[in-house]
Amino acid sequence: MARITLAVTGSISAYKAADLSNELTKLGHEVTVLMSRSATQFISPLTLQSLTKNPVHTDIMKEEDPSSIKHIDLAKNTDLFLVAPLSANTLAKLAHGMADNIVTAVALALPMGVPKLIAPAMNTNMYLNPASQHNLQLLRSYGFEEIKPRESLLACGDFGTGALATIDTILYEVQQRCQK
Repeated sequence: MARITLAVTGSISAYKAADLSNELTKLGHEVTVLMSRSATQFISPLTLQSLTKNPVHTDIMKEEDPSSIKHIDLAKNTDLFLVAPLSANTLAKLAHGMADNIVTAVALALPMGVPKLIAPAMNTNMYLNPASQHNLQLLRSYGFEEIKPRESLLACGDFGTGALATIDTILYEVQQRCQK
């Protein structure tokens, strides 16, 4: 099966990363989790570590092994890169090549040809904002594939497009890329 790097960013949907990482692991994938600092405010790294049986990486500056560079090694050991949920903040950082945290640094260091999936989850107005749509267009031009958000009642009370795609939809998209 595939070595999947699951990047979790600061969205209320971050709690769904527990189900997602658990299901990916059950399917036989080796799952390595990266978390932005904001994501750790929504779900504990320990939860994801327990489900994947792998360390969770949260700090780009924490280098345990002086003989390697963590974000480069993580990128080289990735068969599929998945950001779920993708926040508006991380969307903007990825679109503009920023590498100021473990998620964005690994993304920037990915070898050419590694499939990259993004599953946005944010408020409707944030998702539909021209800046976010432009950033999504940029990411598509870099080879990222979007797993579209759902229309739903959102945590903020608004109704509209912005809810994280269902876990089943994300799993389906991952499995499609892993069979290629």
